[in-house]
Amino acid sequence: MKILVVNGPNLNLLGKRKKEFYGQMTLEEINKLLAKKAETLQIEVEFFQSNSEGKIIDELQQKADKFDALIINPGALTHYSYALRDALESLSIPVIEVHLSNIFAREDFRRQSVTAPVCAGMIAGFGWKSYSAALDILYSLLTQPEGE
Repeated sequence: MKILVVNGPNLNLLGKRKKEFYGQMTLEEINKLLAKKAETLQIEVEFFQSNSEGKIIDELQQKADKFDALIINPGALTHYSYALRDALESLSIPVIEVHLSNIFAREDFRRQSVTAPVCAGMIAGFGWKSYSAALDILYSLLTQPEGE
């Protein structure tokens, strides 16, 4: 089983930027924790981060069909990127959107996700554990028949 983890703009600044919302951990630290958890579940994970909307869309179009599922934190693209929404909608694999902070408890403009409606679901507000929960859910979706 292979899962692609994609992080959008400014997530490379984790640990430095707005720690009150995003916590102390760097993206590299989060990726290491997620890779360790994936290893226990016998899941292969690949990580990608870009500050460029076009590069993220290119990554999805070029690689998504080589993976069983996708975890994505679109960052600010969450709130306005219809191009990313269209790219996610075209995928034939399950997608879970994640956010470190609770976007519904933040500024008004952050409360709207244009990407979530084309995802299987969204997990927000649990710091790095949002990614961990997404990994658990995708593992369950891919390994257990419906209703179990």
